Amino acid sequence: MTITAVAARYANALADVVTAPAAAISPQSALAELRAFESTLESSLELREVLATPAVPVNRKRAVIGRIADALNISRVLRNFLYVLVDHRRIGSLRPIIQQFEEAVEAHLGFSRAEVTAAEPLSESQRAALNAQLERLTGKKIRMHVEVNPALIGGALARIGSTVYDGSVRGRLASLERRLTAEN
Repeated sequence: MTITAVAARYANALADVVTAPAAAISPQSALAELRAFESTLESSLELREVLATPAVPVNRKRAVIGRIADALNISRVLRNFLYVLVDHRRIGSLRPIIQQFEEAVEAHLGFSRAEVTAAEPLSESQRAALNAQLERLTGKKIRMHVEVNPALIGGALARIGSTVYDGSVRGRLASLERRLTAEN
């Protein structure tokens, strides 16, 4: 099973728990707690090694997670989730699990994720207009995640699932080049 498939299983299970009607924690709080734990984990090579190595007994790993969870004020639900990850030797997959979790929560809440790449930073009005246009095109509620890539020259490129909407100058130039070379 690939890392992405493993991450998706754990992420979907956690998303089911935190989006349930009587959930003990909100999806936003769960995501914030996961990111805080990940940040702590990423800040210490020794900590990553202790939690990843099979030579350290699971009960010691759980104790370490418990101390970190206490310091970060992590909820019981997330603490138990982290215990499951360490019990199944999946703590090394935390970053992809968090990414998959964010997408799963958005899907549970009825949103589609749009990965947008723009030639330059978008103003709030540009973000709102682009978001509205993508919602009209897809018929879904959209949550945009925007990155800047000056190589696009101008415009933006949006990816929603496997569909790409290319409104970049680079994309239009490539399209024009294909049409001109096809006519010859």
